[in-house]
Order: sequence, then structure tokens, then C-alpha cells
Amino acid sequence: MRILAFVMAGAALLAAQAPVDSKQEAQLRRVFPDAVSFSPKGGDPPHFKVFKKDPATGSPVVGGLAFWTTELDPLERGYDGPIKMLVGMDTAGVLIGVLVVDHHEPYGYFSVDLPEFSAQFKGKSIRDPFRLGADIDAVSRATMTVGSASRAVRNSARRVATQLLTPPKK
Repeated sequence: MRILAFVMAGAALLAAQAPVDSKQEAQLRRVFPDAVSFSPKGGDPPHFKVFKKDPATGSPVVGGLAFWTTELDPLERGYDGPIKMLVGMDTAGVLIGVLVVDHHEPYGYFSVDLPEFSAQFKGKSIRDPFRLGADIDAVSRATMTVGSASRAVRNSARRVATQLLTPPKK
């Protein structure tokens, strides 16, 4: 009887999670182009699990996590409001990519909109300092916008890693 209750609770939980819609999947694929599939968003902090093919077995395995900065660091604001970014991270805490999805920055077209802004995060570890002007380029010197967006990426990635990833062995 307990097993049946457990199965029913699991089924109810899965039914409550919204599937990944086509727009979200397209955004996730821009960050993780080689992913096999994505889980619905869930958990605490809210995130998508990214599945890749295990080269040894061919079966899907968790290869990373994706999350929205505005859900994890909602008080971080740019010059004119939040900057919504989708961040992808592998299971070792290395950023795979950042996709700027929405913002209302008056100068975004030459700061966070530039491909160079998002590209600089690829390969960055959550252990990196994320210092503007040092390991983060201000791109256009729109420092308030770029600084806020960089902090949102850093803070949300570190929160996800702290809560969901296994620390590396020393």
C-alpha cells in the first residue's frame, strides 16, 4: 500500500510540473545545443535538468542545469529593471552559456545585447571572481547594466551549484 501511495504521489508531482514548451526548449537548445532532452522546470532553486547521451551506455544522463537569473536573484536590477538571462552550467560548475532573453535597458543594444557579452561567460567556473574590468569585460563600458547582469549570473550560478551540485574532491 505504501508503494502505491509513493507511486501516486510521484505521478501527481510529475503532472503538476509544466512541460517544457517549444519557446523554452528553443532557448534551452541555444545554450545546450547537444542536449538530448530537458526536464520540466522544478526544484529549489527552480531549474531545468539537461540530459545528454552517455557515450559509454547511450542512455540519457544529467549533463547540466539551466536556470533563469530573474528567478534566483530577482532583486538584481540593471539601469532600467531586471535583465532576464538563461544560464547553463555543467555538473562541475562550469558555465556552458548565457542567453539574454529580455531587458529594458536604454543602452542594451551595445552592452548586454552584444554577442560578446554572453560569450565571455562560456567556460567560466563558479569559482572565478566575476570582477568587472578584470575577468568580466564591460564590453561597452555600460558598467551599471553589465555589472548587474554579471552579478546576476554569478550569484544565481553559485546558488544553484551550492544547493544542487556535489563539491569537487580535493
